[in-house]
Amino acid sequence: MFFYITSILANSYLINKVKIMKMPRAIKTYCPYCKTHTTHDVERVKKKKASELKWGQRRFRKVTAGYGGFPRPKPDRDKPTKRVNIRYRCTTCKKAHLTACIRAKKFELTE
Repeated sequence: MFFYITSILANSYLINKVKIMKMPRAIKTYCPYCKTHTTHDVERVKKKKASELKWGQRRFRKVTAGYGGFPRPKPDRDKPTKRVNIRYRCTTCKKAHLTACIRAKKFELTE
């Protein structure tokens, strides 16, 4: 019982702390094009503007048109963490590759 209470208190303490993920701007990692470990420039991928011509957006506009009302419930709140896409650009061949998304409350690139 005591362990359960302390674990709950520890979890609530961790949730309330702001997590900042810091990453260097230049990192040495594997380049799939050179097939060796080289230095890479790290950059955060910015979200581009959504196209109005995509099928999902056309369907959304069709459903929400007119006086029928909004077809979907609005989301209650934002998630506590956001997905961060990171692009690695090789300094030798200048080609870029992405890795899987990571979740972080705050993400910043350091020198």
